[in-house]
Parts: sequence; structure tokens; C-alpha cells
Amino acid sequence: MVLRGNYVLPVKPDVIPVADGSGEVIAVGPGVTAARVGERVAGTVFPSWQDGPFGVQHLPQLGGSLDGMLTEVALIDETALVRVPEHLSFEEAATLPCAAVTAWNALTGDGHGLHPGQTLLTLGSGGVSLFAIQFRKALGARVIATTSSSAKAERLAKLGADEVIDYKATPDWSSEVRELTQNQDADRVVDVAGLIEESLKAVRVAGHVACVGFVSETAPPIDPLVLFGSGASVRALAVGNRAQFLAMNQLIEEERIRPVIDRVFLFDDAPEAFRYYASGSAFAKVIVSC
Repeated sequence: MVLRGNYVLPVKPDVIPVADGSGEVIAVGPGVTAARVGERVAGTVFPSWQDGPFGVQHLPQLGGSLDGMLTEVALIDETALVRVPEHLSFEEAATLPCAAVTAWNALTGDGHGLHPGQTLLTLGSGGVSLFAIQFRKALGARVIATTSSSAKAERLAKLGADEVIDYKATPDWSSEVRELTQNQDADRVVDVAGLIEESLKAVRVAGHVACVGFVSETAPPIDPLVLFGSGASVRALAVGNRAQFLAMNQLIEEERIRPVIDRVFLFDDAPEAFRYYASGSAFAKVIVSC
């Protein structure tokens, strides 16, 4: 979206793209105490957003109004860095700042969180949905996932989804969710496709729908009657703050969670990495590595 010119937030001319990235601290400025040379770190997508709710003051974003991570050397404020879990490679750690933090926020950021015994519904097989499935295992919840093929369904099941619905074979997937939950519906939905009305039909009364994003071709208007009748909360997410990143990393370390990577491209092949990602054929994260 940044490269196509239709991103929802400001993008500066000739920006160095990509919000996600990890690397090693090679130098620090005078007075820096929060980072040390040699540390393995990742950058936070919104550098000034340390904790609390999102606000207009936190709009400056890596890869948007600020230069991003598709570079060999990046200059980042010490307060915008997070130490990455020891068991992860740089490539694995680079998947965390956007998709993983968004998934963590979707599951925990509303003040209630996902609890053992509850049911989580995830849509598709993108990075946010896959991280949500991995995190729910540590949180003790049940997961129902949707996908578009039997091959992806098998991979989702191996990753930890308890049930998988092929939405092409079963277009009325919200009814299938109701059947799988014995008419209880999902407690929480992570909606990455903008199918809010269908998500509202699949979530329980007073449940929670995390609106993570949308695909323009699949983002129909929402019927206010469906919204009101669901009694559910719909929360739009803007990734998450640094405090959430730190809490998520603690869980990743404790549970030895490893991000799912689809393919790694060399730095000089970055344009091809964008083309591959834009094709929609990737399962999980696409990496550019130096």
C-alpha cells in the first residue's frame, strides 16, 4: 500500500519502506542508556508510542512518515528499540514488530483478554492470524480458523488450530462457527479481511471483534442493525505500543514460540520479495535479509 500510494497514514516522499525489522546495535549516541552496542533488537512501528492508548501524537511511523527498515543501517531512537528473544534468529525477530504485536493487542489489548476455555476465531493465513493461533495455545483458548484451501487448512491445523473452515467450500462460515460452538459462537474474532458483518454474526453476545485490517475488495458496508443486534464490541487496531511488545516478547521467550516464515529473500532481491508478497501466495511472513 505504501508503494502503491494508497496507505492510510502519511508517507513522506522517497521514504525507505518497511515498518518491521531487526538487527544489531552497532553504535550509540552520547547519553544513550537504553541500548548497548552488540544488542539484538527490533524497532517499534510507532516509535513514540510507549504505553497507553494510541493517539494522533503517535502517528509518525517507520516506513511511512519516517524512514523504515529496508536498509543496511537504520537510525532509531533508543526508546523505540526492544530486545528480541534470545532463541530467535534475526529473520524470525523481524516478523514481530507489526504482525505479532498486532495479534497480541487483538488478544489482550481490550482490558479483558482471551482466557482459557474461550474460543478464538481467526480469518485467513496471514501473519497476524498465525501469531494469534500461536499465542492462543499459550493462553489456553480454543481456535477456529478460516482459510481458502485444504492445503492451508492442513498447515493451520499443524500450527495449532483446533478446527478449520474452508470458506470457499462453506461460504456461510459464520453459521459453521455457531455449529462448532454449540450455538455459543466465538468469544473473540481477529478480523484481518474487513468482513466485519460476518464476524459479528460469528461472535457471541458482548463478544469482541478486533478489526485489524481489510482487503478493499472484501470490505462491504456494515449494517447497523447487525452491529447493534450483536451486542459486541468492535475495536480497530493500530499495531500496539512498546509496553505490549515487551509483554509479548516475555511470552514468546517463556513458551519458545517461533514465528512462521514463508520465504527469505536477499537484500538485493527486495523488489522480487514485494512482488511475491503482492501475489498473495505466501503463507505467513516474507523476509528480506542482509
